[in-house]
Amino acid sequence: MSEVNKTIQKWHASFKKGTDFDSWGQLVEAVDEYHILARQLQKEVQSTNAFDFTEEQKKTLGKVATCLEMRSASLQCTQSKEDFKLEELKKLETIIQNILTYNKEFPFDVQPVPLRKILAPGEEESLELEEEEEDDAAAGASSTEAFPPRAPGTLLPRLPSEPGLTLLTLKIEKIGLKDAGQCIDPYMTISIKDLNGVDVNPVQDTPVASRKEDTYIHFSVEVEIQRHVEKLPKGAAIFFEFKHYKPKKRFTSTKCFAFMEMDEIKPGPIVIELYKKPTDFKRKKLQLLTKKQLYLHLHQTIHKDS
Repeated sequence: MSEVNKTIQKWHASFKKGTDFDSWGQLVEAVDEYHILARQLQKEVQSTNAFDFTEEQKKTLGKVATCLEMRSASLQCTQSKEDFKLEELKKLETIIQNILTYNKEFPFDVQPVPLRKILAPGEEESLELEEEEEDDAAAGASSTEAFPPRAPGTLLPRLPSEPGLTLLTLKIEKIGLKDAGQCIDPYMTISIKDLNGVDVNPVQDTPVASRKEDTYIHFSVEVEIQRHVEKLPKGAAIFFEFKHYKPKKRFTSTKCFAFMEMDEIKPGPIVIELYKKPTDFKRKKLQLLTKKQLYLHLHQTIHKDS
């Protein structure tokens, strides 16, 4: 079997796994699987080195990725006006299986997610060095602006409660940055890493921020931690990576990051410091982003079923 066919087979298995979870009512697992597959398809669409698929086939893969994200959004928001049903998603199974020979019109009027370059770890930082001076020159400009509606992010619903165990909801209220007015399509990536920097939880992205005002970018979005607090490994930390789009380079950049350790989990507001990129998941070489009084503002809610 060729590598291309192996890749298609892998995509089909992931699609089937997600739709099975979906039909069984295991929505958290379904959303997680849909996000994984959508990212794999988007990576293939954005690849400049692969010649396995034609441009038309890549466009179709991009539309499949869009449908996966639409179904994820429907599962996460029960009041969504643009509900994308499981029965509709299942129509795409044969398209994935037969992508090399598929030549019919796509069954849904959707567009592929806009192309944004996906970079290898470390590559992003080297490309950004050229723009640091430009960023500093543009910094300090203040504005009040609302962002247009964007993709719904990849936030997951709250886990079912279990007697005696604690769930955590983190509300990301706002982040303070000297050049807040210059950030395009800003959003946060939330992950939980152990002491070795390894993920112990599904990674989640917020939607694009709701507005920016002076030196603040406002999110006002709740993130449900996908593990009971008591089951998090000792020494783990919750990371918040602030990302924004750089049109000149056509990629999404990590501007800074913050993290919260397990002993900081307590009800109420919390303000945490911002650190310079690249994100140091092992917390070995931390450098503060700025000496100014600018932080990430969160609010914690504890849920405990006694």
